[in-house]
Amino acid sequence: MQLHNLKPSVGAKHRTKRLGCGESSGHGKTSGKGHKGQKARSGGSVRLGFEGGQWPLYRRLPKRGFNNAEFTTTYAPVNLSALNVFNDGDTVDEASLKAKGIVNGKFDGIKILATGELKKKLSIAVTAASEAAQAKIQKSGSTLTLKPLVTVQTRK
Repeated sequence: MQLHNLKPSVGAKHRTKRLGCGESSGHGKTSGKGHKGQKARSGGSVRLGFEGGQWPLYRRLPKRGFNNAEFTTTYAPVNLSALNVFNDGDTVDEASLKAKGIVNGKFDGIKILATGELKKKLSIAVTAASEAAQAKIQKSGSTLTLKPLVTVQTRK
């Protein structure tokens, strides 16, 4: 087998539908878009669930039942390489990470991930850390303290 002998598998390639190539092609004139209307226009389409302005079904039906999304635990992920902005001996916690701009927004806790290398000796106090991150933190000579998670029930 040589490079000039290579061919795609049978059925792997097929002709593309050529639109607007005359009326005898079967895809001429309106090119499969019908006549006039919003969907015949350039860029014209309606969003999912749109019913022409009628009050949509998903808004007509009553919302019932339990939604577990309110009770999920949200972690702010922090890579090990991002902690190198701190100086040796610094304490890394939620307040210091926010002050440096590493984390922002709403979250329940901070989780340290193992991406990158930690080159400083730090005192880290966070909610969670992956096993690989814990091993890398110990290898760098830093200390890790895992604080208990503040859950939804305790926030009330």
